Amino acid sequence: MANDFKFKKTDWALILGGSSGFGGATAVELAHHGMNICVVHFDRAATIPNAEKVKRDVEAQGVKAIFFNVNASDPEKRKEVIEALTKEFAASSECNLRVIMHSLAFGTLRPFVSKDPKEQMTQAQVEMTMDVMANSLVYWTQAVFNAGLLKKGGRVYTMTSSGGHSQLPNYGAVSAAKAALESYIRQLTHELGPYGITCNAIMAGVTDTAALRKIPGASMMLKVAKAKNPTMRTTTPEDVAKAIALLTHEDAYFISGNVIGVDGGEDAVSYIGQKDALNLE
Repeated sequence: MANDFKFKKTDWALILGGSSGFGGATAVELAHHGMNICVVHFDRAATIPNAEKVKRDVEAQGVKAIFFNVNASDPEKRKEVIEALTKEFAASSECNLRVIMHSLAFGTLRPFVSKDPKEQMTQAQVEMTMDVMANSLVYWTQAVFNAGLLKKGGRVYTMTSSGGHSQLPNYGAVSAAKAALESYIRQLTHELGPYGITCNAIMAGVTDTAALRKIPGASMMLKVAKAKNPTMRTTTPEDVAKAIALLTHEDAYFISGNVIGVDGGEDAVSYIGQKDALNLE
């Protein structure tokens, strides 16, 4: 498959969490292949420049770019975005939402149990983490499908990680959300398959992103990932973006219901081969 393949000029991607990291890289990569981009992000003054850069990079590819700085888990804001997209699509009967990508990373990192109850996860924090990082995939997919925007040939993606099947300190609620995402993808595959829509979870390797840096011990995670990865490096957002672009190509119409690793084999191996990466003797 040629690297310069192009999507139709009427194709759109809706990326939830697209101002940086995986979502931002995917927005730029899909735009490179001719896809129009709609990004929903939630940034304050300190990180707005990230979103502005992604938008400039998308527009530099000669496609349309619509960015909404709103809370993606707010039902009213979701309705506003869908209405805006519907209005945009009304300009051409051929407009089609080819991609909806869920890349929301906003949850609480605390232990479930602590000798000091003030330090442990509250019910509200568990529910918020699950709602934002997992349940919102279902709500947004329902919204675009019911609005008639997601049709045959559409792709639904969500970002999972090895944390969906393994544990880290203070990662319990996020791990549960990742596991839920993988389950939701299987169910959506079952329900959307008859409409010609595919659904896949993308399991990236450990990647140096703003979301990762919030996890305790992130620097060690990066060192270990590099030491065990057969490619002798860690995953980048661009690695994931290129994989999503390939999976969105029309020839990938029969790939659905999977957790697809984009990690250079990192999750498949346990042997740490590069002692120098960890300063081991």
